[in-house]
Amino acid sequence: MATPSGLIRALHRGTLGQNMVVDRIFSGIQPTGMPHLGNYLGAIQNWVNLQEECSSVLYSIMDMHSLTMPKDPAVLRQNILDTTAAVLACGIDPKKCFFFRQSLVPEHAELAWILGCLTNVPRLLRLPQWKMKRASQNNEGTVGLLTYPVLQAADILLYKSTHVPVGEDQVLHLELAQDIAQHFNKKYGEFFPVPKAILSTTKKIKSLRDPTVKMSKSDPQKLATVNIADSPDEIVLKFRKAVTDFTSEVTYDPASRPGVSNLVSIHAAVTGLSIKEVLHQSAGLDTAHYKMVVAESVIQKFAPIRNEIKKLQEDTSHLIKVLEDGAEKAKELAAPIYQEVRRLVGFQ
Repeated sequence: MATPSGLIRALHRGTLGQNMVVDRIFSGIQPTGMPHLGNYLGAIQNWVNLQEECSSVLYSIMDMHSLTMPKDPAVLRQNILDTTAAVLACGIDPKKCFFFRQSLVPEHAELAWILGCLTNVPRLLRLPQWKMKRASQNNEGTVGLLTYPVLQAADILLYKSTHVPVGEDQVLHLELAQDIAQHFNKKYGEFFPVPKAILSTTKKIKSLRDPTVKMSKSDPQKLATVNIADSPDEIVLKFRKAVTDFTSEVTYDPASRPGVSNLVSIHAAVTGLSIKEVLHQSAGLDTAHYKMVVAESVIQKFAPIRNEIKKLQEDTSHLIKVLEDGAEKAKELAAPIYQEVRRLVGFQ
């Protein structure tokens, strides 16, 4: 089994290498609307690479997780379709991976109950996401909000996944899944692989209005977040209004110049260039002109994706069928694993 660091390096090179064995990869995305630039660069772009390199890959629309924050049913239904269209438009191919909707595979919730009975409440209370999101619910967080990391563990372990692409903010949740797997194995015998992390090599994309925090769909400042379906005019406006500083030179120093450094990170990520190459190309430009260079690079990157999203959104029945077909394949994989879990815990 390849080490996580080996996987990170291999992913950065664009190949996992012939001597590396990745048994199964699982990852998911919440249907909270159209994905943004950070989602694409930090997760979806890596998903596309991994489906080309690995023989067993599962990607899920995590609609059950989305209920941890209040949702209007009609909005959720549309978000599921929009997220599906966006992920497909970015290059996810259902012929090369299992792409499905989480709630169509009921074993996710059933396994989460079993794993929840092995998980201590104090451990969940210490997770930073609980503290942060509970504050957004007037400190009246729901049971679902508290226990969704256990459902995340079930999502991963249900397929005996061995590797999980994660961002820095999800590492603690993966560690919980690892601990749950080890606890289950100790109690019932070796059964679940202990999943390892595949960390993205892309710099975390920050808000264009506050470069000290990450880009987010929930940001109340509309100019802070670039969505992958934004029009060229919208992208230009958002980058023109991006917060930088009073120094006109383009440099990369995240600690002292977070705004312009965020632009450099975005420019490097969408072009495939290194930070050093981006700085070399941008020598002599002031930040005002550089913002437009970055905006144009993002426009060019997203133009074919945006066009494909529009086409896919016109065929709702196709989007639904893709998710249903993927769920059938996921069920075939999950069913024997979950039946063995039932046997191990004494249900049959």
